[in-house]
This record gives sequence, C-alpha cells and structure tokens, in this order.
Amino acid sequence: MEAPHHLLVVDDDPRLAHLLSRYLKDAGFWVSVVEQAHHAQDALALFQFDLMILDIMMPGISGLTFLENNQGKPMPPVLLLTAQGGIEDRVKGLKLGADDYLVKPFDPRELILRIQAILRRIPLSKIDPFFGGIAFDKTQGLLFRGDVQIPLTISEHRLLQLFLAHPGEALSRHFIASHLGEGVNPRTVDVQVNRLRQKIEPIPSHPRYLQSLRGQGYVLRPTP
Repeated sequence: MEAPHHLLVVDDDPRLAHLLSRYLKDAGFWVSVVEQAHHAQDALALFQFDLMILDIMMPGISGLTFLENNQGKPMPPVLLLTAQGGIEDRVKGLKLGADDYLVKPFDPRELILRIQAILRRIPLSKIDPFFGGIAFDKTQGLLFRGDVQIPLTISEHRLLQLFLAHPGEALSRHFIASHLGEGVNPRTVDVQVNRLRQKIEPIPSHPRYLQSLRGQGYVLRPTP
C-alpha cells in the first residue's frame, strides 16, 4: 500500500490554516498544522514530511528566519506563502532554499498545482504491514487500519517507536518511562500502554501483540 504525501502547514492565521488543511485533505493529502515556527521544528523532529507550506510573516520566528536557522539541515521541500508586495522576501526565501512561493491571496487550485509540481520528483513512502490489519509508516510516523489513518498522540507515537526499536524484547516500566520524556514515570506507563493497545489490538483487554510480562514489563510481538 502506498501512502499519500504528508504536508506540514505553518501559518499563524487560524482561519487560513483551517481552510488550507481542509482543502488539502480534500485533495488527498495528509496534513499537519502548526501556528508557529518553533512548533514546526518540533514536528520535523518527530515526523518526516514530504513538503512544508511556510508563511513568511509570523510573530516570533518568521518563515525566513526559520529557513535561515535550518540552513544545511535535512528539510522537506518548502513552498512559501508571501504578502503581495514582499518581492525582497520572496527572493531571500528562494536564496535560503525554498522551492517555490505563492502570493496571498491565492486560488487553492494554483496551490495544488504548485505542490504537485514540487512533489513529482519525490517517491511515495512505503508502508510495512504488521499487527494483522494494522500498518505503520515508519518514515512518516503514521498508523493505519486498511486505508484509514489511526490518530496517534505524540506520547503514543513515541511509545510505538520505542517498542518497534526493540521488537521481541522485554522492556521494563523504568526503561520505557526514561525514554518517553518528562511527565512520564513507571506508574503512568501502564496508562500509556493501555491507550496504545486501544489503537493496535483487535481485543485490547486480551492483547495479542503488545503483551505484559509478569515482573518484567512489556514486549511487542509484531507479526512477520
């Protein structure tokens, strides 16, 4: 099964971000939205996106500063959203590595065409099936049941990635807690595991894949 492209929209205008997200989803893309550049940095650290739609004019860290700060780092292709008169900003953005730009206001159809033009050179990600009818795209960090995406919280994503890095190994609650970041302790690991089971197990109360080991912790036994 091939996954649609995953896009990251970075725009501090909630109305525009919502409209962009809805239009892009209707066009067949997966879409994540953040309102500030530093949140985009967090998203890029967790997932691999096929393209980023980046507004130039944002409070705090502008789109151009974000590009400048990430010079030389792995980045998805970037489509800039610019103001009508921001010619110098467009030129600077292209010099900083942006692939294209679109001037506001714009026709959503032109946005789709520009995205498609950028993405033509990028192959679609492959999804490795496991957990029976469940599949996980390790590249983009997305979980599916058939063609339907199963939403994961950041904590659930980190937990699943941790188990996938240690298939068939018993992981203690202390080990899991130490790898999930602040706010997680051995006593709350059970809650996190139970929430993940709700997403991946056919019968969460009788787990087949994410199993408990008495006195040891948990083990992930994905299907071959």
